Amino acid sequence: SSLEDMASVCEFDPITGNIPATKVEITVSCRYYMCILYTQGVESKQWREFGRTEVIDNTLNPDFVRKYILDYFFEEKQNLRFDIYDIDSKSPDLAKHVSLMTPMLHIWLGFRGIPGKKCGTIILAAEELGNCRDCVTMQFCANKLDKKDFFGRSDPFMVFYRSNEDGTFTICHKTEVVKNTLNPVWKPFSIPVRALCNGDYDRSIKVEIYDWDRDGSHDFIGEFTTSYKELTRTQSQFSVFEVSDNTLDFCNDGSLFCNRCSVTLLSFSVEAEHTFLDYIKSTSLHYMNPYQMNAYAMALKAVGEIIQDYDSDKMFPALGFGAKLPPDGRVSHEFPLNGNMDNPYCNGMEGILDAYHQSLKTVQLYGPTNFAPVVNHVARYAAAVQDGSQYFVLLIITDGVISDMAQTKEAIVNAAKLPMSIIIVGVGQAEFDAMVELDGDDIRISSRGKLAERDIVQFVPFRDYMDRTGNHVLSMARLAKDVLAEIPDQLILYMKSRGIKPNQSPPECSPEAGLSPTSAI
Repeated sequence: SSLEDMASVCEFDPITGNIPATKVEITVSCRYYMCILYTQGVESKQWREFGRTEVIDNTLNPDFVRKYILDYFFEEKQNLRFDIYDIDSKSPDLAKHVSLMTPMLHIWLGFRGIPGKKCGTIILAAEELGNCRDCVTMQFCANKLDKKDFFGRSDPFMVFYRSNEDGTFTICHKTEVVKNTLNPVWKPFSIPVRALCNGDYDRSIKVEIYDWDRDGSHDFIGEFTTSYKELTRTQSQFSVFEVSDNTLDFCNDGSLFCNRCSVTLLSFSVEAEHTFLDYIKSTSLHYMNPYQMNAYAMALKAVGEIIQDYDSDKMFPALGFGAKLPPDGRVSHEFPLNGNMDNPYCNGMEGILDAYHQSLKTVQLYGPTNFAPVVNHVARYAAAVQDGSQYFVLLIITDGVISDMAQTKEAIVNAAKLPMSIIIVGVGQAEFDAMVELDGDDIRISSRGKLAERDIVQFVPFRDYMDRTGNHVLSMARLAKDVLAEIPDQLILYMKSRGIKPNQSPPECSPEAGLSPTSAI
């Protein structure tokens, strides 16, 4: 399935969704060295170093433990470059090391290496990370490990692997080496739960034990398999795992011999990892400051109070788009803010604001950002009432990001034949070029060579009406004028094109007549 349809397997967490992006972990293995990842700036196109793997000595086939964790943005093309180096000294200066190849990654991989020399293969594995932010601290010891060195005892270390969805395993941690012992006690170590099992508590975890050798040809001692769920039992009691080397040995008398070595989990504790955004939550335009409205709420209240008086009963369907919904994290692009699928109507602007604030506590903001579903949602209502008794106005409040421009254009072109208009209010400091294009004041919007029958979109950048602090509207009158600037002409043009004349009945005799605003956030 596509990334946008994937839901987190960890406990649903609405707090983490501050930006329409998802975390992706990239694991690197090389077949014939240290790897350096570069990302490319959107504007400058310059390559910038993102991170380096560790150096694994004396091996042509390294499986690096250190991962690259990137934010994957649905709306952006993100180019990545992986440079592979053979490290010859401890110097961080890359000019002093041998560059072997440079794979460029977007959707395809192209290799540039040393001419005339086979430089090997780079293996990349990517997985969307769940929202689980727990970190586990564990300590292990072993008993009666197999002796692998001819002189002296073994020098054991452990390697942990996370199982993947395709049945393969990805290395996620290595312990330190404990020298010259068959009964090692390793130091406690901490690892994110999503690195260990990506939040899937039943996912297999494979642990291998090796005897360290200086030349890199470490001797395999044995392995065992467990899961995060099984490891958690150690919080109340020790867990002992029998180590198997998958071989059968026989004594001199021909009887089967089994070396009963084991690993014991001595301690296990879990705590939540706190991020920078936990302390600086106000980075999101949806952040709910206890002392003032956020940008979305301010725009909704200011613009909503302008248009609500054109609706007779003040009951407005309010929709959200671009979020994962509880309880299973299903991605939706048209969900009722009040959580009621059968009745999305809210009572006035206060009702919409209450539903919006409540939804922020229950859903997780998530990309991509698709406009077409909410446009088509309102268009279905408008298509059912084309006799002039109702005219629908869709109010969209957005930060300007849009993922389905082509589909939205098609939806607007189709909606232009219906009794409806769209007001788009942009919040935040982003560029709103796409919204200006949808407005169609300069160039009439088209889709698949078909022009819209009429202009039905009005775009207003909310920041143009705010003071320097961004907390107060400078002129409600000017905002009202610009928001409603095109609605009258759009309504009249539709009515005239359909030969519909004004209803001469007194307003109290036709309570259903008038504008029917719908809000989308």
